[in-house]
Formats: sequence, structure tokens, C-alpha cells
Amino acid sequence: MIFIDSNVPMYLVGAPHPNKDRALALLAQLVRAGERLVTDVEVYQELLHRYTAIQRLDAIDAAFESLDAIADDILTFGLSEIRAARVLIGCVDGLSARDALHVAVMRQAGINRILSFDKGFDACPGVDRLG
Repeated sequence: MIFIDSNVPMYLVGAPHPNKDRALALLAQLVRAGERLVTDVEVYQELLHRYTAIQRLDAIDAAFESLDAIADDILTFGLSEIRAARVLIGCVDGLSARDALHVAVMRQAGINRILSFDKGFDACPGVDRLG
């Protein structure tokens, strides 16, 4: 199982960029390999936040549709994952709050691989970043 980060659908629907081609190639490879791809509700919130912040409301639906098309499941979280994210923030230098929450959700679900172009995940023990 592989967790899909918010930057993947953003690259898929965004302007030409080297990571756009890389995201498409990696996703195609993962689908061919029969990998199960999942994300969490926070990724959708990140898409809402980012596109609202840059006044690109027109891009929200495309990003949601892209994520809907590639994610086999959408994970949720509760207080235990939020508390685990708090612990991670104190233990892993440079890990953002959002990334810590994704890692906590991943750990709860037994996931150790993430498709992301965010190098912040590289500092987190037990997380294998693809991208």
C-alpha cells in the first residue's frame, strides 16, 4: 500500500513541470504493479487550502477528480493520530504539522511508503518516499 500526498494531484493538474511527468510515470508504474494507492482526508483539505490561498478555485475540482481517480481508499483520522503527529513533530526535525499527520495516519494503517515530492518525509524514520 502506498500513500498519495497532496502534491501528486497538484502536479497532475498543474502547469508543465518536471515533477508532472515524473508523477505520471510513477503512477503508471505503480498501477501496472497492482499497488494499492490510498490517501487521507487531510490531503483533500490541503488541496482546498492551497487552491483557495492562491485564488485558483477553478483548479479544486480537477485536483479532487484526479485524486479520486487514483486513490483506492481515503483514510480518516482521530485524536490518537493527532497526538501521534504531535509526538513526531517533537522527534523529527523539520517535519511539518501536515506531514506529521500523514505519517501518523500511515503508521496507524501500516503503510511505510509515500508517493510525494516533499523531501521533508525523508527525515522521518520508517518512511520510504517514492518521488
